[in-house]
Amino acid sequence: MGGTPVFAGTRVPVQTLIDYLEAGDSIDDFLTGFPTVRRAQVLAFLEKAAETLTAASPAR
Repeated sequence: MGGTPVFAGTRVPVQTLIDYLEAGDSIDDFLTGFPTVRRAQVLAFLEKAAETLTAASPAR
């Protein structure tokens, strides 16, 4: 996909999940629309994103 991050074993860009969540859709809505993506992949992505964001945040 030209360097676009996708869920492993699929051609579904992770940006699509972000777009769904930003629009107020649920993870279940996303998974219904993209059955090749597994729930575990979505949860792993969200956990990694949260770790990355909190690691990048300055200590208060």
